[in-house]
Amino acid sequence: MKISNRLIFIILFSCGSLANGQTMDPVVEGIIKEANENSQLELLAHELIDQVGPRLVGSPKMQQAHQWAIEKYTGWGIPARNEKWGEWRGWERGVSHIDMVAPWIKSLEGTQLAWSPGTGGKTITAEVIIIPDLPDSLAFQKWLPMVKGKFVMISMNQPTGRPDYNWEEFATKASFEKMKADRTLLTEAWTARVKKTGYTTRTLPGALEKAGALGIVMSNWSRGFGVNKIFGAYTKKIPTVDISLEDYGLLYRLTESGNKPKISVRADSKEHGVVPTFNTLAEIKGTEKAEEYVMLSAHFDSWDGAMGATDNGTGTLVMMEAMRILKKIYPNPKRTILVGHWGSEEQGLNGSRAFVEDHPEIVDHLQALFNQDNGTGRVVSISGQGYLNSYEYIMRWLSKVPDEIKKGIETKFPGTPGGGGSDFASFVAVGAPGFSLSSLNWSYGTYTWHTNRDTYDKIVFDDVRNNAMLAAILVYMACEDSQKTSREKSVLPINNRTGEPGKWPEQRKATRKGGIE
Repeated sequence: MKISNRLIFIILFSCGSLANGQTMDPVVEGIIKEANENSQLELLAHELIDQVGPRLVGSPKMQQAHQWAIEKYTGWGIPARNEKWGEWRGWERGVSHIDMVAPWIKSLEGTQLAWSPGTGGKTITAEVIIIPDLPDSLAFQKWLPMVKGKFVMISMNQPTGRPDYNWEEFATKASFEKMKADRTLLTEAWTARVKKTGYTTRTLPGALEKAGALGIVMSNWSRGFGVNKIFGAYTKKIPTVDISLEDYGLLYRLTESGNKPKISVRADSKEHGVVPTFNTLAEIKGTEKAEEYVMLSAHFDSWDGAMGATDNGTGTLVMMEAMRILKKIYPNPKRTILVGHWGSEEQGLNGSRAFVEDHPEIVDHLQALFNQDNGTGRVVSISGQGYLNSYEYIMRWLSKVPDEIKKGIETKFPGTPGGGGSDFASFVAVGAPGFSLSSLNWSYGTYTWHTNRDTYDKIVFDDVRNNAMLAAILVYMACEDSQKTSREKSVLPINNRTGEPGKWPEQRKATRKGGIE
């Protein structure tokens, strides 16, 4: 079937495969039986998410995770290795404790941000102030000495602590619209306030630090569900803490009304200097075409405000469980099966980009790569990533997946290339067939992605189990396929969302040394 490079195929699968006469391949049947009757997902999740915990690049926890993965693969009889790809600033989180001590006493919900300097084992107490709304940067420079010896608040105070879905359910339409309009105006005003300082949100903390501030206080609230986004600090000597909307709003209102609240902060952290960073790789050697590869892919690192359960613990679990099942059910694949657990995806796909740079012999002979990285939900979308003939081979492989597993999957061909938000894009950028197994939302973007709520209890194991079966079957089919996948690109890629012409991604170099001066 000849596919127009402008044509987008959307195919919805329905359930009831066996009832409709779909013949079950014995290997596929074995994969499903093993996944359902001997699943290791809950155990793997408990060990990785609860016991190892957050996996910030350069941290001891990240290194512990790499060693844990090696031990699991070795126990399954799968050769595995940690491969160094760069160096990073070594940093380790300790205790964060934040209290309001005036005008009354309250323990506050908050934490220091990743790579924040600590307080040297001490508790520091000082007044809280807000960056003012001044005419321009000259006025701000005149005001700047006022920060000496104080904690400075640099985030906007939200007009409501209720998530939007709460407003949609209970508020009148007029009230909801008014709140959104007020929030838009406040956001615009705060953006202008920061801009008039002459700094950006990234450079402002450094300026306040240089002027003698004792610490930076912020609140990265996710308005959809009332949780805080957890990112990194931009200070070098003073702590940066992120406080929940509720407690941040309390401090803000007290400060604005002239009550001069004071907080006490203890933030323990350790610097470990320059440390090596790794990707974890595991391999099931091919028997007939060992020089050709089918890859599973998921980033291993996370932000460390929570445990990285859905970003990307669930993707990691899918790929590890798929490898375990394949080793047991399909131990002698025709092509070599390789899994990559990438480091430093959160800082720019660095681990996978380094792999692409370091291993052209694998990338050049890649049959297909399947990546998963957007939460705990069932896979509901697979795009051809702009490869002209991807319809032919992906649909051939999907034809062996039982309908109850692929139920609801939407396919888009030839699809749009790129998708720079995860590691498959590192492969697409060099013309290799990398594909994203994109998941059902489960409020990922607003509730768990980069938040302090990304914990074990947010995992939906039935969906993760479904994805592990899907990934294992796709790998099996790609290994068995007598044909080599085509890398022919669509002449004019189309953006599936807008229908407008897209563009092929440019290859970017991996950042091999990060957070180090």
